[in-house]
Amino acid sequence: MNITTKRKLLQLFFPSRCPLCDSVIHHSSRFCPECRDKLIRYEGNFSIKGASGFTAAFVYDENVLPAISLLKNGICDNADFALGGELADTLSAEHTADKADLIIPVPMHVSKKHERTYNQAELIAGIVGRSLGIPVCKDAVMKTRMTADQKTLNRISRFHNLKNAFTVVLPEIIEGKNILLIDDICTTGSTLAVLTKLLLENNAASVHCAVCCKTPLKKKKNDT
Repeated sequence: MNITTKRKLLQLFFPSRCPLCDSVIHHSSRFCPECRDKLIRYEGNFSIKGASGFTAAFVYDENVLPAISLLKNGICDNADFALGGELADTLSAEHTADKADLIIPVPMHVSKKHERTYNQAELIAGIVGRSLGIPVCKDAVMKTRMTADQKTLNRISRFHNLKNAFTVVLPEIIEGKNILLIDDICTTGSTLAVLTKLLLENNAASVHCAVCCKTPLKKKKNDT
């Protein structure tokens, strides 16, 4: 049974809802029209050190926050389908997916995954992979050390916090591949940068980073 058929059957008993306002929507829709109109497409030029490129579907703000919160708090509902689908469309429009050989989601430590019951990056990666026909490998890289919550740290502290936190366990899967590295949200890019470096050190041909949302860059004090 394919994904579309499953969604149609679920719709009979559990109607799809907009992950932003909780209104009932058609099973093939991602957001209600009102909420979709409020979402801001990401058009920045952010970059990750070592990566061949960076893609984000939306700017992270109060409009998209409810969907991200559903993922972060263990309540997927329609959020993974909506955000993953939008990211897949963005990657397709950029032709980024044309080059990708393999999708790797940002890994989560096993204890945290057990607590949440899933890794939201894996859910997003699964949606993108099915949409674009790119294989997903969630076991090539593991997070082997628990780290402090990144959102409590500044940019420099985030890099130190992630030092030696990840390990490549299937180097043969990575070698020579053009990797699409996927996460739900990017703030400073520290996690993506650390993983990009690790993948390239393990002979990945290239790494392109992609997220559902990118936070706006904070202006410096002397910026106008």
